[in-house]
Amino acid sequence: MKHIFLQLKYAITIGATLISYFLILSLFNLHTKPILSVFNGIIVGFGIFEVIRVYKLEQGSKFSYAKGFSTGLITGSVATFMFTLFFLIFATEIDTNFSAKLVDFMSGNRSVHVGLVTVVVAIMGLATTLVITLTCMQYFKNSLNVPVKSE
Repeated sequence: MKHIFLQLKYAITIGATLISYFLILSLFNLHTKPILSVFNGIIVGFGIFEVIRVYKLEQGSKFSYAKGFSTGLITGSVATFMFTLFFLIFATEIDTNFSAKLVDFMSGNRSVHVGLVTVVVAIMGLATTLVITLTCMQYFKNSLNVPVKSE
């Protein structure tokens, strides 16, 4: 049960940080520039790295690749869900012209439904979570390499 609370604590922190970053960008009218979402990957990456690190410290020798991987994946997925839900509310209730401004900035005068943009945000978040979790687990996994004894 303690493991679930660790994941939720970090997921809520990551999600809140992503939302805060988005709102700060919107204050300066920079939230329609997709290049600035690169920093989202840094936020998610740091959060997933930290939750796996803390989990490995708690588990000690019982730490396994599968448990570390699931920790990162669940944490990132919950944070992605939080941010996607916020994004949908923001785009439909707070700034109803947001998706039009975003798509206009990227591709001209095309009309794209806010649902499609929200699905893209969710897929990008889940893909980022998967890649970052796999990357972090390369650092945290227990090595099975046998050290070579020098004679």
